[in-house]
Amino acid sequence: MFEFVSGGLSGQAFAAALAITLFAGFVKGAVGFAMPMILVSGFAVFLPQELALAGLILPTLVTNLSQAFRQGVGPAVETARTYRRFLVATVVFIAVSAPFADAIPRVVYLLMLGIPISLFAALQLMGKSLAIKLHHRDRAEWGLGVIGGLYGGVSGIWGPPLLVFLLSTGADKVTMIRAQGVVFLIGAVALLVSHLGTGIATGPALGFSAALCLPALAGLYLGYVVQDRLDQARFRRWTQGLLVLTGLNMVRQALFG
Repeated sequence: MFEFVSGGLSGQAFAAALAITLFAGFVKGAVGFAMPMILVSGFAVFLPQELALAGLILPTLVTNLSQAFRQGVGPAVETARTYRRFLVATVVFIAVSAPFADAIPRVVYLLMLGIPISLFAALQLMGKSLAIKLHHRDRAEWGLGVIGGLYGGVSGIWGPPLLVFLLSTGADKVTMIRAQGVVFLIGAVALLVSHLGTGIATGPALGFSAALCLPALAGLYLGYVVQDRLDQARFRRWTQGLLVLTGLNMVRQALFG
């Protein structure tokens, strides 16, 4: 039984995975995102790429279910309508890219995510306006959804392009968090379905992923306490700062392992 839920890991490695997931859940509860990025960067230290990707699938799914419906079904459905272009593009291109998950070198996708994320968030922190002009908004939403889906299928990470869009269009805190929950939830379902087909999310790998759901949810609800106390300005700066740190950590892992 332990071998099934631990994905074949030693007790020490499994405990480390649980601790990383608890922390990732807390951060997600506080700012609405970053769970897959934290899990990928943390797991990369001691897990094979395929098990790391499989491990994040179910915790991502259950935490986004909570986040998407925290204000109720009606607001979640309305948010899905508002960001339907991003959702469609993300889901389609997760399915397109998922079969190539084991063919993309880890260094490549870490650099392709880390560098643009860090630059964008750092410029925002320095007060540079990167707002998308309103008459380009639909095209930007489609384009960023495609990018998110392509990255999501191979790495399990599709949040940064959505964050770029939401920050650029000046979404408020509640809208940002709910939009992330809705988009990430539907993307997580697409990721699970895609990797059931590729063979990554099967057997002990799915048992390991299921075992991570409990610490993920525990961290999420602790993070909600922090989220509710953050005003709009602090929330935005926390989001931007966390994006910078996450992007730089991806670059560090790509270059130095």
